Amino acid sequence: MKNRILLVLGLFTAIGAMAQDVEKERINTVLDDWHLAAANADFEGYFGKMTKDAVFIGTDATENWQNEEFKEFSKPYFDAGKAWSFTSVQRNIYINKTKDFAWFDELLDTQMKICRGSGVLKKENGQWKIAHYVLSIAVPNENVGELIQIKEKKDDELLLELKKKKQ
Repeated sequence: MKNRILLVLGLFTAIGAMAQDVEKERINTVLDDWHLAAANADFEGYFGKMTKDAVFIGTDATENWQNEEFKEFSKPYFDAGKAWSFTSVQRNIYINKTKDFAWFDELLDTQMKICRGSGVLKKENGQWKIAHYVLSIAVPNENVGELIQIKEKKDDELLLELKKKKQ
């Protein structure tokens, strides 16, 4: 009897792990297709993979794009057939217990060299959609000092402006 209970528990564990793997594969496909849509300047394919209230955080400190603003900003690039080209070279995906919410991080090969993307997906009508995406330029630790010097003046100006708005 004890062996049967262990067998049943083992089967449920295996089924749960397989379901998790299936969801991760679906998420991988959404993210890969999303990046491919940008590379192919497929506006509808790209934004169709995002929620209506999605947020895209770009590499510039001023880039906190709500979906409609991001569409407006991006449309000329897509229309010109020259959006961006990101290819994931490493990705980690995490899914909640109810399998309707996921978060991820990825390293990307881009025209800016290695970048990091991270984000959140949620399931809408049985489909995974990107709700939040953050793009960062990966900087080797030994080069941070140089980078600070390059961006110091602009960052100081932006910090003053942001602190004034906060008051």
